[in-house]
Order: sequence, then C-alpha cells, then structure tokens
Amino acid sequence: MNIRYLLVVFFLGAVFTVKAQDYDLNDLRQAPKKNSLPVRTPKMSIREVDIQDPNLNLKINYWRNWTSFSINANQASFSDSWNSGGVNSISLGAFFNTKWDYTKEDKNFVSELDLRYGKIKNENQLARKNQDRIWWDNKYSIKFSQKWALFAALTFETQFDAGWQYANINGVDTATRKISNFMAPGYLTPAVGLEYKPDQFSSIRFGPATRMTYILDDNVQSVKEEDTTRFGVEIPGRFKNDVSFQLLAGTDRDLTKWLHLKTTYEFLANFEDLSTSRHRLDAILGVRVSRVISLLFNATLLYDPNQIEELQRSQSIGIGLNYKFPR
Repeated sequence: MNIRYLLVVFFLGAVFTVKAQDYDLNDLRQAPKKNSLPVRTPKMSIREVDIQDPNLNLKINYWRNWTSFSINANQASFSDSWNSGGVNSISLGAFFNTKWDYTKEDKNFVSELDLRYGKIKNENQLARKNQDRIWWDNKYSIKFSQKWALFAALTFETQFDAGWQYANINGVDTATRKISNFMAPGYLTPAVGLEYKPDQFSSIRFGPATRMTYILDDNVQSVKEEDTTRFGVEIPGRFKNDVSFQLLAGTDRDLTKWLHLKTTYEFLANFEDLSTSRHRLDAILGVRVSRVISLLFNATLLYDPNQIEELQRSQSIGIGLNYKFPR
C-alpha cells in the first residue's frame, strides 16, 4: 500500500515538472499597468476681473528706495626698531547714501542724498579730514521716447566741517588758515535740459544751469593770501550767481556678484568765462567680502579754478561694515 502511494506521488511530481518547463516564468510575473492612476485636467474657468472693484482692495506703490551705510577703518603702526620707515596712523570713515525713485507711466522723480565724512590721524600731526561731503540731488523728468526725457533738477552741495591749511611751526603741526566750512562754500544749482538713459543703471543729463555760490562764514579765507576771491566770490562778498552749462553723468551697477561700481562725473562751464570750467569725478568700488563686510575704494578727482588752478586728488581704501537694503 505504501509503495502505491509513493508511485502516485512520484508520477504527479514528474507531470508537474514537465508542465512547468513548458511555461516562461516571465509570463507569470505581474507588472502594474502604465498610467494606472489617470490624471484628469480640470476645466478652467477664466473670466475678466475689474481691478477697480473696491472689494479687491488693491494698492500700487510707485515708490522704490535703496539705502546703504558703511563704516570703514584703516590702521598702521610701527615699532621704534622698525628700520624701513613708516608713520603710525589711524583713519575712520562713514558713508551714507539713500535714493528714492517714483515712476508712474512716463513720469519719474528721483531724490538721492550722499553723505561722507572721514578723518585720519598721523603720528605727531593734528587729525585731518580725508572725506567730507553733503550732496543732495533732486530730479523730475518726463520721457518722450524710450531713452530720452526732459528734466528739471535742483542740486545742493556743501560739507560738514571746517577745512584747514596746516604748517609745521617750531616742530609742532599747527592749523594756520581756515579755508572752508559748512556753507562756505555751499552750492545750489537748478538745471533743465535733456536726459539720456541707455539702460537702467546709467544716465547722462545736460542743459543750462544756474550755479549759486554761498560763503556764509566770514572767517573762511582764500587758499592763497594774494587771492582776491574765495571760491569765485569776490572778497568780502558772500554770494555769486553764474549762468552755466551743466553735464552730469553717472553709473551705479554690479560688475559681478562681489563687485559694485558707482561713479559720478560733473562738468560745469560758466558761459561768461569758460576758463573757470569745473570738473569733478567721484568713484566708489565696493568689494563684498561677506554679507555685512566690504572693502571700499573711494577716489575723487577735482579741477576747479575758482578754488585752485591745480588738479585735486583724494583716495582712500578701507574695510568695514557695510549694510544695504533691499539686498
């Protein structure tokens, strides 16, 4: 009996083995169907919306603002045994710039305020200014083409603190002559004309202007003792008005992610005496080290025969805190 059962089991196993060889195992595998979860696109209901609808409570802000502030420092010191020469010094500088822009259709108003002040102290010398400027420019323009506009502008310029001439008297550094001060000189320049903007970063404007010069500190003296004028104003006069031609060009752009360049060039020519034409070029190159630390290179070239018939140069390099918003 047991032998019969064994024969039956052996026979059935042989049959199933032969049948299994007749099938491909890949045919037995189950795979999910493609797009087993169909995605249906809902029907879109598009309709016009009246933006004047008071229920929407929409407000359009035509004002934009950019502001930057930085404090820079530079220091050098040498021991008494230092044999290569050098002077101990420390300098501090602060820069503030804010620009407001209102643009609506073809009308544009821009107000920019630029403030700079810095001092340097060398060993055995009095502290001296190396930066001092107040510059406030306001311009209203109306575009009549893609890159051209008519403009009217009012610019104010002066300085914070008194400027001095220095001399070494008996081995002591001494301030001898006050040659400038707040509103001595002070400039107020209304102008009208044409403005050309090749892109959103640069502009050139030119046209007739009236240059008003104020000397409101009677203690301010001329740069040279033999001069009969102070900043073009006859001594002891306090005011002068010149009808001039003004050209003002500038650019303010990022050269790379870490480099920012801002330049301003001003040319001012008196119609009555072109030999007293004024040229001023300001350039600031900022190198961003981190989010709030930057290296600033600042340079100014000035030629103004009403002050002195020589090219005036100023430059400074400093590293410090720099904050901008919006970033």
